[in-house]
Amino acid sequence: MCRSLFIEWYISGMNAAAHTAIVKSEAKRLGFDFCGISKAGFLEEEAPRLENWLKNKMNGEMDYMSNHFDMRLDPTKLVPGAKSVVSLLLNYFPNEKQEDLSAPKISKYAFGEDYHFVIKRKLKEFIFELNQKIGKDVNGRVFVDSAPVMDKVWAKKSGLGWVGKNSNLITKSSGSFFFIAELILDIELIPDGPIGDFCGTCTKCIDACPTDAIVSPHVVDGSKCISYFTIELKGAIPEVQKGKFENWVFGCDICQDVCPWNRFSKPHNEKSFDAKSELLSMNRKEWEEITEEVFQKLFKNSPVKRTKYEGLKRNIKFISSE
Repeated sequence: MCRSLFIEWYISGMNAAAHTAIVKSEAKRLGFDFCGISKAGFLEEEAPRLENWLKNKMNGEMDYMSNHFDMRLDPTKLVPGAKSVVSLLLNYFPNEKQEDLSAPKISKYAFGEDYHFVIKRKLKEFIFELNQKIGKDVNGRVFVDSAPVMDKVWAKKSGLGWVGKNSNLITKSSGSFFFIAELILDIELIPDGPIGDFCGTCTKCIDACPTDAIVSPHVVDGSKCISYFTIELKGAIPEVQKGKFENWVFGCDICQDVCPWNRFSKPHNEKSFDAKSELLSMNRKEWEEITEEVFQKLFKNSPVKRTKYEGLKRNIKFISSE
């Protein structure tokens, strides 16, 4: 290597190290629990898996999952010139529980403010600070579960955890109750390496799923999942599912609740994710008699708004007749 090329390579490496340190520092300052980096590129191993999953109609009525196939597999199609994918995890494991054990249940991630709002605020500040500390020429996009990005795959590639048999990302130190977000950037950063799979021979998540949605290790048939039925499905819930919902009316945490790694879950530190006391204290009768006025007030800026009032009433009626 000639001297000029060596110097250029050396400076480039020094810049990448410095920029990586800034990224990791900002992630911590903004409250993210984990930050990992991958080199942007085509996800060759995932292409046939995604194609097969879609071919077998495991997306159900989630037609958006089949859109932008190429973009899902290649971040450079989302961000021209992309060189790095920064994966971020934000804990949402609550310190509180719903008080009435017989009441309809909502997933833990929906206890507080919609995570899209919370995380996007953080990511906008993240990009702003990168521009301030690295330079205005840093270009990129931020993603929070609302674009064709295979977030769990990128988090796995960056060493934040492994994808468990229930298809959730699992960390050794804190379990799986995390939101995943990404920054796709056009700057070189030092990538982290993946870690191993620590599920071993455990099949607790597969055995516990009441609708048999986990059809094989690491493969979830989305069209059979309780979360799909209670959130994504717009029509009537199939009668064949009667008696299987175990009181879930928005989302489902069963496969995470039974995972041994979630004994290490720790309560989050994000005030925006705290549940309203009125939500936690609602009994079964109050859920069954919920009015649209109460729904709008109780779930303002909440993920539960996705299912709309009529959708939630449908779900409550479905489990009440089980």
